[in-house]
Amino acid sequence: MRIDIISVLPDMFRGFLEESILARAQKKNLVDIHVHNLRDYTLDKWRRVDDYPYGGFAGMVIQVEPIDRCIAALKAERDYDEVIYTSPDGEKFDQHVANDLSMKGNIIILCGHYKGIDQRVRDHLITREISIGDYVLTGGELAAAVMADSIVRLIPGVISDDQSALSDCFQDDMLAAPIYTRPSDYKGWKVPDILLSGNEAKIKAWEMDQAMARTQKLRPDLLK
Repeated sequence: MRIDIISVLPDMFRGFLEESILARAQKKNLVDIHVHNLRDYTLDKWRRVDDYPYGGFAGMVIQVEPIDRCIAALKAERDYDEVIYTSPDGEKFDQHVANDLSMKGNIIILCGHYKGIDQRVRDHLITREISIGDYVLTGGELAAAVMADSIVRLIPGVISDDQSALSDCFQDDMLAAPIYTRPSDYKGWKVPDILLSGNEAKIKAWEMDQAMARTQKLRPDLLK
């Protein structure tokens, strides 16, 4: 899989992409992640990529030309399954969306910034708009990082135990059951006996009951 991220602040991704699961996935050649500085695609001598909006509205807007030039350059080298724009008014990013995107071959993620991007980009170049929540960030870099992490960890081979990702919260529209590790008794706080029984069927039933109970208590909206 290849992920190309377009941003006006590419250095924000440097540490994030060089640590933990994303770093290991790239070293294993399971994913190829590239961050592109949008300013490299402007013809402005001052490397500006934004301007005042027509109509006298407040804020600054990223121009259509540098975005078009960047996306065109990438598409000249390969085909893309999705060109995603991180936007607070896009579809909600959840585990189902992450699962879907993890099965794509190549995707572009365009990070919004300032007041937003010229609407013509959204009308003609973007295939999917995604939001990570009902709030506004300074830019889409954090959203792109969240999406990349969530997507990449689902690619087979990225996590050594593939079943671990499949048992995460939200995979089956429920929260995960509680988990425990050694010691089995700490200050009198004991691990449930069923988990020490070795009875796989009973443990699985306990896990399902706990997941349902936690979901009903904490996120009943998921059960709808």
